Amino acid sequence: MLALENVTKVYRTGALGLRKLIAVSEVSFEIGEREIVALIGESGSGKTTIGKMILRLFRPTSGVIRFEGKDIFSLRGPALKDYYRQVQGVFQDPFASYNPIFKADRVFALIREEFYPRIRRSAWEQRVEEALRAVGLNPSDVLGKYPHQLSGGQLQRFLIARALLLDIRLLVADEIISMLDASTRIDVLNLLGDLRDRGLSILFITHDLSLGYYISDRSIVLYRGRIVEMGATERIYARPLHPYTEMLMESIPRIDGRWGATSHRVERSAVLPGAFGCVYYPRCPIAQEICARRVPELAEVEAGHFVACHVRGGASSSAG
Repeated sequence: MLALENVTKVYRTGALGLRKLIAVSEVSFEIGEREIVALIGESGSGKTTIGKMILRLFRPTSGVIRFEGKDIFSLRGPALKDYYRQVQGVFQDPFASYNPIFKADRVFALIREEFYPRIRRSAWEQRVEEALRAVGLNPSDVLGKYPHQLSGGQLQRFLIARALLLDIRLLVADEIISMLDASTRIDVLNLLGDLRDRGLSILFITHDLSLGYYISDRSIVLYRGRIVEMGATERIYARPLHPYTEMLMESIPRIDGRWGATSHRVERSAVLPGAFGCVYYPRCPIAQEICARRVPELAEVEAGHFVACHVRGGASSSAG
């Protein structure tokens, strides 16, 4: 359905834009029909940048993003509107997605004005009611309310219902439950699972490994804009291969004992100026000399399980 091919995003920084910040570097992956893919990594790993490029909010510096085989940045006019009819996003802060001076259901009115201007009012109201009930909301409890009168969980469900009104095929869910309380989180996660069963594909962006494990079919682990590990979620969590993935696993809080320090406390000098090495080299406990000089390729070490590591993957490429 959706494919990223060697996608890179470079930001210009500094007063004159003379410096470069590589937010995403040569990222490639696919999202299939009825699939939930978790994009996992700490802050600054490039997760949100990837989500915004898929939504055409940012343009890649290089590489291609294809939807059903078509470059999404080549779409214009009706073709672009059709893309947004099929691909939508929901972001971290539900309150930031609403104008506080308008009632929350204005988000539905905007969808009607843009995509369904000729639909009859009665038919539209029925469609809205069905979308709200599909996400577990009682229309009489939420319609006609201002954003401050609804909880964060209700507002997030509102946004998901807005996406459902378009009969979307792919939802970019960027940290959509990180601001919700624990009891509401599981409800939203279960909702996403139900939507997947009905045919929706989801890119689930998160820094929380436990959430990714609960909901996703496949996981992609990012570090400083590069994919370091990718594969079936069960396989990655049962047998993490990249040292960064191992560190993330060790960092998951446990309830059966005190939280201890992880074994990944290595801090060595960064890659020498002008050298092109593994992005995780300065923190890696198993790094070798080659790791400072050459970028490891994403290699398939077992069926469907990929890792970018000279030591664990055995593949590398020159980055000159």
